[in-house]
Amino acid sequence: MDYNWFIAVNGQSQGPYPESQIRQQLMSGALSPDTLVWREGMQDWVSASQAGLTSSSPSNSMAPPPPTATLAHAHEIDYEIFGHEMQFVEIELDPGESAVAEAGAMMYMTNGIEMQTVFGDGSAQSQAGGIFDKLIGAGKRLITGESLFCTVFTHTGAGKGKVAFSAPYPGKIIPLNLKDYDNTIICQKDAFLCCAKGVSIGVAFQKKIGTALFGGEGFIMQKLEGDGLAFVHAGGTIVQKELGHGDTIRVDTGCLVALTRSVNYDIEFVGDVKSAVFGGEGFFFATLTGPGHVWLQSLPFSRLAGRLHRAAPQNNAGYSTKGEGSVLGGLGRMFQD
Repeated sequence: MDYNWFIAVNGQSQGPYPESQIRQQLMSGALSPDTLVWREGMQDWVSASQAGLTSSSPSNSMAPPPPTATLAHAHEIDYEIFGHEMQFVEIELDPGESAVAEAGAMMYMTNGIEMQTVFGDGSAQSQAGGIFDKLIGAGKRLITGESLFCTVFTHTGAGKGKVAFSAPYPGKIIPLNLKDYDNTIICQKDAFLCCAKGVSIGVAFQKKIGTALFGGEGFIMQKLEGDGLAFVHAGGTIVQKELGHGDTIRVDTGCLVALTRSVNYDIEFVGDVKSAVFGGEGFFFATLTGPGHVWLQSLPFSRLAGRLHRAAPQNNAGYSTKGEGSVLGGLGRMFQD
């Protein structure tokens, strides 16, 4: 069967193209075997070589993704989360163990912890290869809007060492043991806080153009892969929903934090122009269909930032005398010196 395929080029989905055309471009060198491809019926984007498109005979079914057994084992770390509205996570490291975090997330560390800035995501996959592999790891982070660099904290002393990472804004830190979720979690691109060394931070391409354009997170989300602990952060109160097969939940696009890869994520129009214009909820919402797990946040950072922007003085840099409960409003300024 000659399937129609989509390809990912520079973070953009192109296609569909007949399978024969994709194979011809691979043979001519116009496409790399590492080019990400997808067709209807596939669960996720895979490289052209994994999909069997580089073989001489047409593929009637895609090759499965690499088995989880080939993933590098992440370091086993202990942790404790402190606080309520402004949380931080304290990670306990044995000698030789490491934690990886976003640049600038570190709060404190004890003696014996060495800090090293690395190119890419700090995982064994991105650091063990040559400069090309490191560039790919760094490029994945750049595509998702993160820094090219991560910071690795390694305990080089004796006994126990501790390093803490703080949340960037009010909300909750969610600990996720990836091996409990089929070794993969898809999350919004600014949710990642830190993880055990060995967890890979990649990209997840949205398959449908509607999801890409109106999903709030765009065409690309973050993909956390491995068998260790990862910590993501979200605003407000966090709720976890477990969806059964065929169960559907509709949420505001900005309230989606993370989901397992078995959950189908799509975007739907509100359906009523009056509700979309005057309801204050926007024109689109996310439709999540199980089976799988979904994490939602009550206060997206974009909503918090919008409220702060509207409350801040816009025309003068001085102190505003308009209180939220004031009946005078602007009249109060008449009595200022």
